[in-house]
Amino acid sequence: MRGRNGEFQPPHSFEPAYLRLARQKKLAERAAEAREKLKACDLCARYCRVDRLSTTKGAACHTGERAVVSSYGPHHGEESPLSGRRGSGTIFFAWCSLRCVYCQNSELSWQGEGSEVTAEDLAEIMLKLQAMGCHNINFVSPSHVVASILEAVTIAAGKGLTLPLVYNTGGYDSPEALALLDGVIDIYMPDMKYGDDEAAAKYSRVSNYAKTNRAAVREMHRQVGNLILDEDGIARRGLLVRHLVLPEDLAGSAEVFRFLAEEISAQTYLNVMAQYRPCYRAGEHAEIARRLGREEFRSALRLAADHGLMRLDDRAALRASSLW
Repeated sequence: MRGRNGEFQPPHSFEPAYLRLARQKKLAERAAEAREKLKACDLCARYCRVDRLSTTKGAACHTGERAVVSSYGPHHGEESPLSGRRGSGTIFFAWCSLRCVYCQNSELSWQGEGSEVTAEDLAEIMLKLQAMGCHNINFVSPSHVVASILEAVTIAAGKGLTLPLVYNTGGYDSPEALALLDGVIDIYMPDMKYGDDEAAAKYSRVSNYAKTNRAAVREMHRQVGNLILDEDGIARRGLLVRHLVLPEDLAGSAEVFRFLAEEISAQTYLNVMAQYRPCYRAGEHAEIARRLGREEFRSALRLAADHGLMRLDDRAALRASSLW
C-alpha cells in the first residue's frame, strides 16, 4: 500500500476502518444513532425532518426505514483504482436526495426502481460481492440510506466482511451523516457537480449546493486523506472526486478545480468526466440539450492542469475518445 508520504506498505497491513469500530462495540452504536435520526431525518442536506420510521410522505428521498436496492454486482466501469481486475462491488440504491434533470439513471433516482431490503438482506449482498472477488463494496447514491448501511455493515462485519467501503455520493451530504460515517467509510467518492448554487438550483433542484458540497468534501478529506493505493493500484483508503463537465461550462469547472487544489489537496485523485448526454428531462433546457463537445472537455482538462491537479483517473481520456 502507498502511504501518505508515497511509500509502499504490504497489503496485509491494511484493515478496513469499520473493523476497529466493530471490535470496540461502537459500530452498532453508530447504527442505533442513525436509526434514531430517522425519526426527524437530517441524514442529507435537505433536512426534511420527516419521521421516516412511520412514513415516506414529505421525505425528499421517498424512502422510509428500509433501503431500496435496484441492483448489485461487480462493476468494471468505475475508476481504475476501484474496478481493478475483479470489479467494484456496487450496490445501487433507488431514489436520491438530488433531482438532476439530466440524470442518466432516472429510473432509479426519480422513479425508485428496485426492491426494499432489510439490513440482513443488505449485509448478505455485501458478503456475496466479497465472495465474487470484488475489490470493495461500493454504495451508489447512499446519502439517504446511511442508517440502513450502518446497520447492515454491523451485521456483515460480524460475518466476515473485510473489504473497504466506498461512499459513492452526489455530494449533498449533511455533517450529521458524515459524523456517523467517520471511522466507517474507507473511500469517499463524492461528486462535485457545480461551482455555484445557481446552476445547482436549476439543474439539480437543491439550494446551497456549493457551500454544502465543499463542507462535505472538506470533512471527507479530513477523515480519510488523499487516496492511497496498494502496489497493484487498488484503492484502499482516501478521497476520490468526480466532476461531470457540462455544456457551456455550466458546471463551473474552474471554481471546482480551484477549491480542490487550494483548499483540499493538489494530490486529490480526480475523475474529470466527459460522458454527459442529454438524458431524462434535459431537453427542457436548450443549453444542456446536447452532448458535450470535444473542445469543451479538453478545456476542462487544461483547467485542471492549470490548477495543478495532475492525479487524474487514467480511464477518463479513454472514455472521452470513445465519445467522439
